[in-house]
Amino acid sequence: MIFVTLGTQDKSFHRLLDWIDKLIDEKKIKDKVVVQAGFTKYSSKNMDILDYVSMDEFDCLMNECSILITHGGVGSIMAGLTHQKKVIAIPRLEKFLEHTNDHQVQIVTRLKEEGYILGANSIEELDSSLKEIFKFIPKKYESNTKNLIEFLENYIDEDKMLSKKDRIKELYHQYREVLMYLLFGVLTTIVNIISYYLFTRVIPLGEYVSNIIAWVISVSFAFVTNKLFVFDSKSKNKKILVKELVSFIGFRLLSLGIDMGSMFVMISLLRFNDMIAKILANGIVIVLNYIFSKLFIFKKEV
Repeated sequence: MIFVTLGTQDKSFHRLLDWIDKLIDEKKIKDKVVVQAGFTKYSSKNMDILDYVSMDEFDCLMNECSILITHGGVGSIMAGLTHQKKVIAIPRLEKFLEHTNDHQVQIVTRLKEEGYILGANSIEELDSSLKEIFKFIPKKYESNTKNLIEFLENYIDEDKMLSKKDRIKELYHQYREVLMYLLFGVLTTIVNIISYYLFTRVIPLGEYVSNIIAWVISVSFAFVTNKLFVFDSKSKNKKILVKELVSFIGFRLLSLGIDMGSMFVMISLLRFNDMIAKILANGIVIVLNYIFSKLFIFKKEV
């Protein structure tokens, strides 16, 4: 029996199971194949797919198998070596979104060079490794093998550090748009409020006239920053530029109406201080403007 384990990594490793499925269809793999798939969702008539297994089940499958095919995770490889199994490791790659970096390539390469495992980076190499595995005599792993232990410990430590950095990077990319919108939303609000303050206190033009002037200045600032830095719309096509600008102004006029209406209710009816009313109205407008920009103005074409 061939046991395939993909670990508990929270990214799919569909590519490896595609390879194995193809080799089974081509009759190049004739053994029963059992897969611990983890996060990878895969359906196949050729393999027994298990999402997650208990430690007892894992040990039973490891003891039963004649060959272990695994991703390049330290834990999975070490489990195979500890059980004295012949291991073929295939590293997860960042370019296929299988991991956040390519450190598994170095782990697999080093252990292959040391003679502990066979490795594969393509379906052809996997096919070749499966042919070679029967005559392959792996270097015996001993728990006190100093160089190997130091190598793996260094990688485990580095992996933890990389994981933290990559997780932060991943979270930033995941929420970048919202974070950038909030940043420039705050800056737009500051521009709006400072403009309003100047035209009501320094050049007294009245509350509502000052509000309109502040709106024009802040909308101009918001259009440029939203287009270039938030929604990453860098098209220089004139039709698209005009469409974006007209849509942006149109929806900002709508939000201006909401802004003015909120100001009227809070100042004239509820007797709020005009600066407090201005800040509260801007909070409402920030949320609405993000929704309008995301769904209608800078909507990315699919």
